[in-house]
Amino acid sequence: METQLVIKDRVRKGDALIERVVWVVPAPVRGCSHRFKYRLYCGQNGATVVRYDNESGKGDHRHLGKNERQQAYLFTTLEQLIMDFEADVIRLLGGKDESDH
Repeated sequence: METQLVIKDRVRKGDALIERVVWVVPAPVRGCSHRFKYRLYCGQNGATVVRYDNESGKGDHRHLGKNERQQAYLFTTLEQLIMDFEADVIRLLGGKDESDH
């Protein structure tokens, strides 16, 4: 199996930038038990609001806030990952949702 791109999008919401990139990879990234490689990012005015990724050796984790405090993330499904990321984006941007522009 080759690496396959699953999601790649970039959206501006006001002064926030949201980027999502997800691949299916032939073997799990070191430190993970699933076959997804991902980077989900939301930034505002040049600062990270939230970022989820699974860098090799670090496993699944997220970075929250301007100091990018890192926390482990328990990956269950791709759908749950996306929902958790979107919930953090809404919460950390102050309650803005898809309809806010």
